[in-house]
Amino acid sequence: MSIFNYKQRNTIILVSIIVLGCFILYALSGLFSSILGAIVLFTIFRSFYIYMVEKKNWNKSVVALIIIFTSFIVIVLPFMALSFMVIGKISAISSNTFPIQQWLVKIDAFAGSTFKQPHFAENTLQKLGAYTTDLFPSILGSAANIILTLLVLYFLLYFMLVQMREFEASLLRYAPFREQYALKFAVALRNSTYSNVLGQGIIAVTQGILLTNGFWIFGIPDPVFWGVIGSFISFLPVVGAPTLCIPASIILFAGGHTVKGVLLLAYGLLFIGNIDNVLRMIINKRVANTHPLISVIGVFIGLPLFGILGLVFGPLLLSYFLLLIEIYETNRMAADGLERIRAGGDDND
Repeated sequence: MSIFNYKQRNTIILVSIIVLGCFILYALSGLFSSILGAIVLFTIFRSFYIYMVEKKNWNKSVVALIIIFTSFIVIVLPFMALSFMVIGKISAISSNTFPIQQWLVKIDAFAGSTFKQPHFAENTLQKLGAYTTDLFPSILGSAANIILTLLVLYFLLYFMLVQMREFEASLLRYAPFREQYALKFAVALRNSTYSNVLGQGIIAVTQGILLTNGFWIFGIPDPVFWGVIGSFISFLPVVGAPTLCIPASIILFAGGHTVKGVLLLAYGLLFIGNIDNVLRMIINKRVANTHPLISVIGVFIGLPLFGILGLVFGPLLLSYFLLLIEIYETNRMAADGLERIRAGGDDND
């Protein structure tokens, strides 16, 4: 006869599950980017998969492979190409042929005569270069790590799509809250993913293109490179791509082009900045409203964990966390209400 009763055995099993779960999570920490990336892509392409499989009667595996191929061509390859381009430009900063050396001399001369800081631009650029390089650990790392991350991501995505109904049913079965709250969480998760990934992606591309055009019109060298940089930092709602027009205008001021500097500054802060606000308003109305604080705090959470991918994954994780808190509060209030009803019934008896 066992020395433990039923409740004690369940408690021991629960503790064992928690301990083993912590070990598993720790072991999978290196692949967390793959897991989160698979969830994001699954959320984005879920509607398309359902349409092609259930409406058009296409083969599940074929549609899953089409989604994998499309996401790789449209999302992964351009992102990797842009990242390599940024890294190449950063490494070229020390080269005398890179135009930024001429800018440094002009800005340092301007800062020295105006603010008594003769090495302001050089010191700032060194710090920014080191910080920006740290944002690309997955790109600067070994090719084996990149390949492993992508293989795991697409392996998970394939089976999440092909076995979608079984996957979603399992999530509902093991969800720690009622089915109605689980479905509500799924809808909120989809909207949050669309807002943080698709919405911010549209804003980033738009601001990058506008910044590139502005720099090209006003004669700033290498406008495509700075447009790419603007696309990356446009994920920061407080900073954004328009702020790059400020140092570019200072360069024009230092070179004696005062009118161009004023026009570029107005173009960036007034035109690009307002386009950003209009796009955010449209996206928030159509999908979901992601508060700027979530974006800012999420970026600071995500950058140390995921590098440059933290610009997307950080706000996403924070949004998911806040959604879980909301569901927990709703569940707790419903449980408290049920307890009060039961207590009232017992009193009437």
